[in-house]
Amino acid sequence: MSVEASPNPETWTAYGQFQLDRSYMPPAPEQLRWGFWDGVGPGDDVLGPLAGKRVLDIGSGAVHIAQVHGALVDAVELSPTQHRRATGHFGDVPGVRFLHADVIEHLQQAQPYDATYGICTLAGIDPHISLPALRDGLLPGAPLVFSVLHTNWHGHGPSDTVAPRAETVGLKGMDPLPLQTWVLTAQVWEDLLTDYGFTVEAITQLHAPDPDNPVTCQLIQARRRTVLPARITSRPRSRRPPVPHAAIGVGAIVLGDRGLLLGRHRRGTLELPGGSLEIGEPLEKTVVRELAEETGLSARPEDVTLLGTLVDHAGDVVRVTVGALVTTWQGEPTTQPDESVGDWAWWPLDELPDGLFECSAQILTAWRPDLPIDHPPAHFTPYDSRTAPSSAPESAGA
Repeated sequence: MSVEASPNPETWTAYGQFQLDRSYMPPAPEQLRWGFWDGVGPGDDVLGPLAGKRVLDIGSGAVHIAQVHGALVDAVELSPTQHRRATGHFGDVPGVRFLHADVIEHLQQAQPYDATYGICTLAGIDPHISLPALRDGLLPGAPLVFSVLHTNWHGHGPSDTVAPRAETVGLKGMDPLPLQTWVLTAQVWEDLLTDYGFTVEAITQLHAPDPDNPVTCQLIQARRRTVLPARITSRPRSRRPPVPHAAIGVGAIVLGDRGLLLGRHRRGTLELPGGSLEIGEPLEKTVVRELAEETGLSARPEDVTLLGTLVDHAGDVVRVTVGALVTTWQGEPTTQPDESVGDWAWWPLDELPDGLFECSAQILTAWRPDLPIDHPPAHFTPYDSRTAPSSAPESAGA
């Protein structure tokens, strides 16, 4: 798996170490088990003929595929302990290469495969990263077959939003380990696969044989489309960069039980934490970086909600300011060395001070039009109807 795409490498390393410590390695199966139960769902036949073909294994089953079907299997594993278990027990099996590698990076370098499969592993990688890499790493018409969680032990079913959620993984005798995984509806998986160049042939739900067990998996059978749309090129107008005539920055609303966080600039204005965008930096990361640099508070990009853009001008320069709401953070704000804004303090919304920096004032009134703040006009475009001005959202420090 990819370190950047997956938040789970430490979990799988601990999982493998637990099994290494107990010298545990199940024997090679007689049939692939796509879910958690023997005899539930189809077997190897969903992959089609494999003799002599190059196959990518993401997870487990490589030994069976090589021994029974005569395939040439590359088994890629990012976890060093899981890789050590596999090579220690099956390292001399003909037809299998056990690779300790990031699967996304591996796909970028390897020759395209004739087939790829994953057993309850691909949901641990952001599909917006894994699916284009898998598409480019498969020959046209090659199958991609994988299983993913659909409903967990608590009966919590799939989401229609492409975002990870917290799950756990464990074995008998071990404390459950945290796991971030994309648990998505069949329709969302189909839409994602279609968007990234696959044809979905079947999605089957695999139910636990015990009727009191709510756990369900999805088995997804897809195939890389034979003909992909031609890609349209782009190029710069010239080799010279454009003449700078605009500035873009962010301002962060940090509202806690003690009020709104404002700092004093060395030129006298009071303002929200914020600053300028760096090249190639997502706006959420700009907010997180500037918050840490100016105040010492730590937050994550997922704790940032972008409200929208404010456009005005300062002299001949077009000024674009992106307002953001930070919903969760850690630490206490303090003046940071070599920063132009400091003396951070919490201000109740009904006791805001005079002398606000005009960009901060614009952000605050875009967020809360009822705040009695005067400032130069700016055009506000919300990013989402949910961030359009209404009433103050709840937020808290952590």
